[in-house]
Amino acid sequence: MTKKIDRYIFFRLLTITLFVMLVLVFIFIVIDFSENSEDFTDKGATFIQIFGTYYLNYIPEMIRLIIPVAAFVACLYLTGQMSERLEITALKAAGISLYRLFVPYLIFATVMSMSISYLDGFVIPDANEKRIAFEAKYLQGKSDNVDNNKIFRQESENSIFKINYFNNKEQIGYRVDITNFKGDSVSEMFHVQRMIWQPDSSHWKFEDIDKREFTELGYDYTHIDSMDTTLNIYPRDLARKTSDIYQLTYPEAENYIQSIERSGAGNIELPKVQLYSRYAYPFSIIVVTIVGFALASVRREGGKGFYIAAGLAVSFLYLVLMKVIEPFGGKGEIPPLLAALIPHLFFLLVGLGILINTRK
Repeated sequence: MTKKIDRYIFFRLLTITLFVMLVLVFIFIVIDFSENSEDFTDKGATFIQIFGTYYLNYIPEMIRLIIPVAAFVACLYLTGQMSERLEITALKAAGISLYRLFVPYLIFATVMSMSISYLDGFVIPDANEKRIAFEAKYLQGKSDNVDNNKIFRQESENSIFKINYFNNKEQIGYRVDITNFKGDSVSEMFHVQRMIWQPDSSHWKFEDIDKREFTELGYDYTHIDSMDTTLNIYPRDLARKTSDIYQLTYPEAENYIQSIERSGAGNIELPKVQLYSRYAYPFSIIVVTIVGFALASVRREGGKGFYIAAGLAVSFLYLVLMKVIEPFGGKGEIPPLLAALIPHLFFLLVGLGILINTRK
């Protein structure tokens, strides 16, 4: 009997979640298109480009964002329905505890969480890269550069770079000052008019170089037309965007953070918070399932109106808490990992507290 109930609950949750997800994705596309249609037409985007490139690659990210809400609504709806029909009361009278009844919910939430984690880690980044490239080309006000003027990077322990301007599209740095140290003293200074990335050989080409090599008596000046060099600095380290982390798989994102840490770049906390938030986000499906089951497993005054209000309130507060905490982690005021975990841990404790105090 319990296995039949488990299968019934699991597949009902899956069916309702998919239905809610499809409805929300459709609504999201309609709203987004109505807001951006003028930009699309002004920039010359065709119908095929808009829906075959932009929205086709936006849907995976929409699904990632919507799944916790869809699962929460499914949990509230199904559990509330079973509670209103006294099915939960009958099951408890038959000797099935509330905790045992929660098992298929937990299995469903775990399967969905693992699925979304895999998609977010290895499938969605490629779609995000194509979508963001489309936004940069066809949508107004979509620039999300972290810095492209007066960029300071530490290439090694004894070498500091200052790039006055970096053109990400052409991958060229202009008016580059390089200072090399020997011990506590400056040993060499270079002023490079252009540093150009060579993708075929993965190295930089310096052009129009003024070199000053310092000695005890002053310095020796040399002008060099061009030279090739290999650095621990790559174009992605110089053209950082707030969306970079969302375009990388989990291993790539880890390497990216290590790379910008090694280069001495600032604002390192922001990509860390973004990556840790990506790791933690699928766990929100388990959290909202616990909260939804705890709220809806007991008949409450107001019926469906209560469940709708509770669903909207919890979803809104969850989102607000994530958005409020994230900037503090991005600025380094609290540890990035803690900033990513606080919203989920808070609502997990709330859900467990309600569940423990629910009439068994």
